[in-house]
Amino acid sequence: MSSFNRRHLLLGLGALPLGACNFQPVYGNGGSGDVIRNRITVAAPDTRLEFEMVARLEDRLGVGGAYSLSYDVTTSTRNVAIDGAENIDRINVIGSLAFTVREAGTGRVVQTGEVSTFTAYATTASPVATASARRDAEDRLAVALADQVVSRLIAGAPGWT
Repeated sequence: MSSFNRRHLLLGLGALPLGACNFQPVYGNGGSGDVIRNRITVAAPDTRLEFEMVARLEDRLGVGGAYSLSYDVTTSTRNVAIDGAENIDRINVIGSLAFTVREAGTGRVVQTGEVSTFTAYATTASPVATASARRDAEDRLAVALADQVVSRLIAGAPGWT
């Protein structure tokens, strides 16, 4: 019986390029995720959407004091589906977040950026259901924006020093 296994060969060949490019896990020792974990203080929120976003950022990044993250969130809506009776059936909630990370002691800017995305919700004849769907869409937007910021921070963290 042969001990040759195609799966092991393919997995080995797939891992080969990762070793050649100095691949390092983001959350491993010395990885860029490790550099920012529990080292960023996020500015206090002013709105419900910002509250959800800051909660997600703190969940993903932890809370610390070596750096401070300030942000500016803008949102807008756009009607995307109108039925034959000219009722709006679907609305996009579009969000953009500009952020700046500074060293807490010196105020030196270490990273800036902007992310954007959108979510959508369906309207109904019930105002309560529509309001609930809108809040859910805003919550999903806040999480998506926060996750994009975390990805940018992880990618940029090695250049902070």
